[in-house]
Amino acid sequence: MRRLSLSLLLAASAASLLVPARLAADLVWTPQGGWKAEGGVLAEFTGEQGRNALDSMNKARAAEESGHARSALKLYLGVQKRYPNSVFAPEALYRAGRIQQQRLAYYQAFETYQQMVSRYPNSEKFTQVIGEQYRIASDLFAGKRPRLWGFLPGFKNRDRALEFFETIVKSAPFSDYAPLSLMNASRGYKQKGETEAAIDALDRMINTYPRSTLTPDAYLKIAETHASLVDGPLYDQASTKQAVTYYEDYMILFPGDAGMVQAESGLDKMKTVLARSKLTIADYYYKHRRNYKAARVFYNEAITVYPDSAVAKQAREKLVDIDAKLEAQAAVAAGQPAPQSAAPKAAEPKKKKRFLLF
Repeated sequence: MRRLSLSLLLAASAASLLVPARLAADLVWTPQGGWKAEGGVLAEFTGEQGRNALDSMNKARAAEESGHARSALKLYLGVQKRYPNSVFAPEALYRAGRIQQQRLAYYQAFETYQQMVSRYPNSEKFTQVIGEQYRIASDLFAGKRPRLWGFLPGFKNRDRALEFFETIVKSAPFSDYAPLSLMNASRGYKQKGETEAAIDALDRMINTYPRSTLTPDAYLKIAETHASLVDGPLYDQASTKQAVTYYEDYMILFPGDAGMVQAESGLDKMKTVLARSKLTIADYYYKHRRNYKAARVFYNEAITVYPDSAVAKQAREKLVDIDAKLEAQAAVAAGQPAPQSAAPKAAEPKKKKRFLLF
């Protein structure tokens, strides 16, 4: 039993030395000495495979430094393909992605970086690579054209930029680039007319990153996006209510933000539309259905929605007339004479025509 425990302890110690130590090492390159490791023990440097990998990395970096980008790219990608478990693999992918990015091969560069992010998430260059992916997506979103085969200009592709932003959010949700990517994605969806997708991106931004410096702007943007869907008081008011909610949340949560005036103006418009929709329904029941009780409910709702508005003033005036009509109906139902309204003003007698003789 003691011998078995000792064997397990030795195996565990060996495993801890092989994997973490390999990943803990930092690769440093110098023109005189080539690639060297600092801060870790590298088993990859020993044996035939280790020597071959090191030799390929040195040749690739020498080609890169001398301006032979295509040769360097081929060598770097070969290292990752032949030695995927070595310490050189993530560095090879990083160097290959940089070369592709410099050659404006945006699609290939992003995918190469994505291989590194997916396969080697513990790499010390993880955040740096996510930053490079964000720059590629931003360049495409700005309308820059990729290069095909290193020299032929391609077409603008903002849709691909939106895909890249979403990929960044999934790959590095806790990085500083994730909220930036969501904000850019929402802007892109809105430009394409995909309003629901824009709202979804902003909603994810607000719920996932409530403490981000971009969150106030996200609240304002989602309120404005909902407001853009409002067609007026005669239509469904679901978007109006959502806009009102986000404007109010913004004003409560961020009272000192620079967009306060913009939010107040937007809230005024949305509450006016919502109150007028209640007024329109009330007018329908009052004029066309003679249902004064229902009309009264909606006039009161119009007042509740926006008490200090011109719409509320109109609703209060209508309520005076409705109260009088309801009182008259109640009197008639009780067998009493209906209350007399104020006597109409007597018409003035017509003036006699006067004829002048000259």
